[in-house]
This record gives sequence, structure tokens and C-alpha cells, in this order.
Amino acid sequence: MPSPPSLPPQTYRYRLAPGDRLVTSVFKIDGYEAQVQVLSDGTINLPRLGTVDVWGLTLEEARQRITDGYSQFLRRPLVYLDLVEQRPVRITVTGQVLRPGVFTLPVNGSGSAGGSGTLTGVGSDGGGWPTMIDVIQKAGGISASGDLARLELLRPSPSPGGPTQSFVFDYLNVLKNGGFAPNPLIYDGDSIRVHKATTPINVDLLTTAASNFAPSAINVQVVGEVVSPGVVQVGSNAPLSRAILASGGVTRRGSSKRVDLIRMDGQGRTTVKQLRYDPNAVLSSVNNPPLRNGDVVVVDRNNFTKVTDTMADAMLPLEPIVDAASVFRLLGMPTGVGSSSRNR
Repeated sequence: MPSPPSLPPQTYRYRLAPGDRLVTSVFKIDGYEAQVQVLSDGTINLPRLGTVDVWGLTLEEARQRITDGYSQFLRRPLVYLDLVEQRPVRITVTGQVLRPGVFTLPVNGSGSAGGSGTLTGVGSDGGGWPTMIDVIQKAGGISASGDLARLELLRPSPSPGGPTQSFVFDYLNVLKNGGFAPNPLIYDGDSIRVHKATTPINVDLLTTAASNFAPSAINVQVVGEVVSPGVVQVGSNAPLSRAILASGGVTRRGSSKRVDLIRMDGQGRTTVKQLRYDPNAVLSSVNNPPLRNGDVVVVDRNNFTKVTDTMADAMLPLEPIVDAASVFRLLGMPTGVGSSSRNR
């Protein structure tokens, strides 16, 4: 069995930034207690010390900097520094998700932010931190063209000016073959990139659709000869037949021989695929493919309807002429009461 995705041993140290709330005091010395918030310029203002720059520092580094400042006029001060409220997590999600963009997620409780946390923590219930799955769901879920075998987590370097760290996860292999699936904690400044699958196969699409990485529902527009045309919601990667049935099914005017699937890719290119509708077709077969968010399904008219509609259209220009009044006028006969009064 292939080995499950793993991360190199990494230790994450929470670094202060604007929005964090801190409490500080000096042991057995009154007048130095303060509850402060890191300002937009990355500084805090402390009693009798003034402005201290803490942006990018760990709690221990910030405590040492405050200690050094107080040491200028206090003898061996013992400084306490605690993080009482963490700033929200801001993260960028790009690639094959329904709603790529920049998201802000709250952090519930301070947890162990002041200490070290391993990158392979599981679940946002551990300290209230959001995880990779939380963030992808916040972005609408992975799209049908997303590669669940290549989810990339990009993390800024812990040291200023250092290279960005990159970790790639293969969840598709775990879902298909079993094993451990790490669900890394996400921190402020992280970025997630969902790559596009190069040659997706139906079994992979169905595996992805059944996972909690996929959106719970997608929007598909069904138009033409169906009972209730319009936008319908179906499950992720649902087959074409499900969208048509969700629209009430094909009417008597509709044709099962001609259904067009219109799809637009990420580059704005539109493709039209002609299918033969069969509600009993095997899931993900040629005529019953999995749908994607934003697809348009067009159910055409059957041949008999086309003929009758064509005849009706052909007669439309004659309707204003071929009526009783028009015939009377052409024959020079009275057309009604008005004409009779004129003749009198």
C-alpha cells in the first residue's frame, strides 16, 4: 500500500501581529499591569516604558524585549506576558475551488498559541484553530477539476526574508486506499493552492465528490423542454440525469435524442457536447457524465414538435389577414354593425 501523505517535522511558533491582545505585568511590582492590543504598526504601549515593537516576535521574544526595556530602571524584573485574544486567521485560497479568494476565519480561544504547535495537528477543536479542510470548505469546496492528490500548503518562512515553505498532501490516495490523512492547522498568512487534475478519471471524480473536501451542492441551469426550467441544486459531481430529473423531467415536447451540455472552463472557453439522454444510463457513462458547477443543460424539442412549431410559425404572418373581418373587406362586404350604419 502506498505510504500516506506526511509532513516533515516542523514546529510552529505563534508570532504577534496587529490585532492580538496581550496582558503584561511585573512580578511583585504594582503599576506595571496592562492589557494592550497590538496596533496596526505592530507596537504596544506599556506603562513607564512607552512604545515597544512586537510585530513578528514570538511571545518569548516579546517578553524578553519588554524585560530588557524595564531592566533600564528596574532591578532584575520578572515580566509576565500572556496572549488573551488572538487575531483572526487571514488566508488565501487559489486554484480549483468554487470561491477562490482571501478569507478571514475566527480563532476560538487562545489555546496553545503562545507555545509551539506541530504542523500536523488534527481538527479545529484543538485550541480552536482552523484546519485545511475548514478553509477549503470556506472557499466553497474543491471543484470537479481539482486534484485531491495535490493540495499544497504554502507557509511564510519563520525567519524574516527566508524562503516560503511548501507542503503537498495526497488525500486522494488515502481516501481510495485507507491510511492516515493529516489535517494541518492553518495560521495567519498561510496560503492553500488546489491544483488542477491533469487526466481525471471517473472513479477519482466520484471519490472527490463523496469527500468532505467537495461542496455539498452545485448549481446547474436546465433549460428547454423540461417541466420546470431554471437553476437547480444537485450534489457535487451529480450526473446529468439527476439535474434533468430535478427539473421535473423531459416534457412531451422534449427529445431524449438531443441534450446539449454547455460548459465554460476557467479561461472562459465554452464547449458544447451533444448527448443522448437516458435516465437509466450508468452513472458517469458517456451520456450521463458528472456535472460541474455552472453547467448549462439544454433539452431540445423532438422532431414532431419541431414540425408543428415550424408550421405554426409559418402561419403567424397570415393571422392578421386571414380572419373574418379581413375576408369581408377583401370581398367588399360589410364587416359589422359599423359598416351597416354607414350603408344606411
